[in-house]
Amino acid sequence: MPKVVLVQGNLKRIHVNQHVIRSNSKNDESEPVYTVKCSGSTYKARDVSVEGRIDFVYRPEKPLSCGAKCWGETKDRVELFT
Repeated sequence: MPKVVLVQGNLKRIHVNQHVIRSNSKNDESEPVYTVKCSGSTYKARDVSVEGRIDFVYRPEKPLSCGAKCWGETKDRVELFT
């Protein structure tokens, strides 16, 4: 599995894409279900490893611009497996 490493420092937001999970199940596929946003870039991954602290946020009254109401965020090192 190819690996992308996002280094410590910048805020990274990790989303679980429910619509991809449903589509994978319905269509017998295995598309990546995680989206990680960092410094204006977006990455898709099958597995995510955080080396350090991660906070999970639930903010239905103030979702992100993408519409997410629940996500994880960290400034620590993150490895993505695509």
